[in-house]
Amino acid sequence: MPPKRGLTPSGLVLVDKPAGPSSFAIVRDLRDRTGARAGHAGTLDPFATGLLLVLLGAFTKQAQQFVGLTKEYETAVDLSAKTTTGDPEGEIVEEHEPPSEEQLHERIAALRGEVDLQIPAASAVKIGGERAYKLMRRGVDVDMPLRRTTVHELEVLDYDGRIARLRTHLSSGGYVRSLAAALGGHCVSLRRTAVGPFKIDDADSERVIPPEEALAEL
Repeated sequence: MPPKRGLTPSGLVLVDKPAGPSSFAIVRDLRDRTGARAGHAGTLDPFATGLLLVLLGAFTKQAQQFVGLTKEYETAVDLSAKTTTGDPEGEIVEEHEPPSEEQLHERIAALRGEVDLQIPAASAVKIGGERAYKLMRRGVDVDMPLRRTTVHELEVLDYDGRIARLRTHLSSGGYVRSLAAALGGHCVSLRRTAVGPFKIDDADSERVIPPEEALAEL
């Protein structure tokens, strides 16, 4: 008996997402190209790049196995201004003098470990039953809740007095844009380098990792 349409190929695809398209557009492209049902295990903002996990075919039923994985990022943060979205697509709402290198390291130290960070207004979190980003687009002023986030790692790679390049390792559900806002700035670039045991260096949108191999990594 032939396999049910849409259930094959089945497995995991590691995609290096470029800046611009949405995560759903990447998923849709893989779905159209393979003929299999498809779903992602954690979105990336359109401006962001890096590792996107896409589950194909019958393997989409295993999506819950990938929920809760920690994530690693490299980001450049402009510490001279905050924006409405926490990224370059928003409007500037506050401008100020960037911190000194010593001040930056003090702020960084205070954000390691378990911290409560405000969820960005431009997020898919539901407020009163509606997505926060939809409320923001309509101009609704929303008091966004805090989310407890574990910052396993937060390291300064470079700082020129305005733009700080950072590497961070966050618990599931953590927002790098929230970290940037807590530091007094906004992300100008964001790249996800790892999701749990899966690394950006292994990304290959043409390869479907067999289910047993993908699950063994977990």
